[in-house]
Amino acid sequence: MEPIWSIGLMTGTVLDGNIDVALLRTDGERIERFGAYTLAPYPQDIRDLLEETLAQARVWNFEGPEPAIFAAAEAALTTAQSAAVLDLVSQAGLTPADIGIIGFHGQSVLHRAPQPGRIGATRQLGDGALMHRLTGIRTAYDFRSADVRAGGQGAPLAALYHQALLRMIGATDGKTAVLNLGGVANVTWWDGKDSLIAFDTGPANAPINDFIKAHGLGEMDRDGTLALRGTVDEARLARLLTHPYLSAPFPKSLDRFDFLASMADGLDVETGAATLTAFTTGAVGKALDLLPQRPERLIVCGGGRHNPAIMAMLGARAGIEAVPAEAVGWRGDAIEAECFAFLAVRVLRGLPISFPTTTGAPHPLTGGQLAA
Repeated sequence: MEPIWSIGLMTGTVLDGNIDVALLRTDGERIERFGAYTLAPYPQDIRDLLEETLAQARVWNFEGPEPAIFAAAEAALTTAQSAAVLDLVSQAGLTPADIGIIGFHGQSVLHRAPQPGRIGATRQLGDGALMHRLTGIRTAYDFRSADVRAGGQGAPLAALYHQALLRMIGATDGKTAVLNLGGVANVTWWDGKDSLIAFDTGPANAPINDFIKAHGLGEMDRDGTLALRGTVDEARLARLLTHPYLSAPFPKSLDRFDFLASMADGLDVETGAATLTAFTTGAVGKALDLLPQRPERLIVCGGGRHNPAIMAMLGARAGIEAVPAEAVGWRGDAIEAECFAFLAVRVLRGLPISFPTTTGAPHPLTGGQLAA
């Protein structure tokens, strides 16, 4: 297949109020070139609606009928994201007819990893058929459900795209891994041959952001200011790092709410921010120890790379050189959206999007639904 223009969409579980929208020219195996990228802010009413949706999803917890708010949120976010697609296409000097497919991840509202004797469950809100009607562009969506039904974790799905990025820069010796820091952190490691491994390492920004919000100090620890001023509670950190998830073998995945801001209960704001940041980075270090070969460098993408406290502590607490995605020519804020543009082309081609060593799928699995 010749490369086509694909457009990817991502809204993270940290609910920063933005829709990531990225154009990518790809055949679903290699990256021909990056296209336009933007952050399209949700209006405040949709942000508030999504906050309440996540709260109700946690109460629901896959038991009984879905909350009624899901349908309202799904329609609102699909309409907003469809408009963001058309805006970016126009700004790029293209038309909908120039776009081969949209990769519409949707909004994750709840994710439950599988347990022995029980398959997992996952729910992303996003109406692919509605997006197809509103944009006139084929749309791939619901990327995770097939993997979960087959007994996989449903996450992380970024490994194939991270592999393509590593191939672009010639990082094919296993010495460089990719770390994504969103609400949750995930790592991808590739030996340059047949071994591609990915899993969630632990929390990333979510507990830190929630802790700062709970103290009325904004949406996040901007520039890591509070953590850099604080002193880590080493005794508490040592206890947190004994959590069984951190030493469990991969494949494994997390929900955004599996590790909470309550880990810092009783600490002042600066100590709490420092301790939660140290936990995020210490968990990454423990994850790297699980890999067949411990990498020497992490290329960091996602919002967490903007936090100097996290970046510094990756060196001190995870024992590894960490560089932002931009240092190797990648667009760190765009990578998750680009990933779903890439995976959408694979859905279109019927190629696998998950593997035993990335999600724990029983065999390489195709996934996603197609609205065309």
